[in-house]
Amino acid sequence: MSEPTTTATNAESNATKSGLWAELESLRTPAAKDAAPTPKVGSKAPSTWRLPLPDGRKTLVLFLRHCGCSFAEKTFKALTAISDRNKTVVHCIAVSHSSVEDTERWVLQVGGVWQTDIIVDEGRDIYAAWGLGLSSTWNMINPFALYSAYRLGADEGIWNRPTESGSRWQTSGAFAVDEDGTVRWEHISRTAADLPNFDDALEALGISGPPA
Repeated sequence: MSEPTTTATNAESNATKSGLWAELESLRTPAAKDAAPTPKVGSKAPSTWRLPLPDGRKTLVLFLRHCGCSFAEKTFKALTAISDRNKTVVHCIAVSHSSVEDTERWVLQVGGVWQTDIIVDEGRDIYAAWGLGLSSTWNMINPFALYSAYRLGADEGIWNRPTESGSRWQTSGAFAVDEDGTVRWEHISRTAADLPNFDDALEALGISGPPA
């Protein structure tokens, strides 16, 4: 009777070590990419083979922080709500730098994609093409961000989930691109808690509707 207990204990111990290791890995500064200049409003959006633009549609592109981040969850849920409500007028894309497996699991945990397309960019090449490099310590850990994370959990029940892959140092951002591939709105997060206002993005694209 003791063997199953031992096996279960070992499995639990391995899972704990794996979770702890993933959390520590997320704090390790990854190799920096040569980030291009951030596309400004009025300029043409970067186009890559995995994110080709223009595609003839108004598009919202969200570059997430790591899967498990409460701020990433809040922003992703806002985007998916927009994608479901405006599916005939705007194309919503979320870019993740966590692994394919972890991204898929996280998406299910936070409520699904609705009408949002997911691109996994584990190498952070698309992030770099859009000018999103590594953040500073202040961006990631500052009193406002820490307090905002607590309020997000206390007020909306969105708490940090286990970090299974991805880096806490990756800068997040969002862009609105018109049918011709021109950037009409951009938001580069100055801190982890600096979230985009998608109502402004929709307005920049000429889309009206109820608040997200």
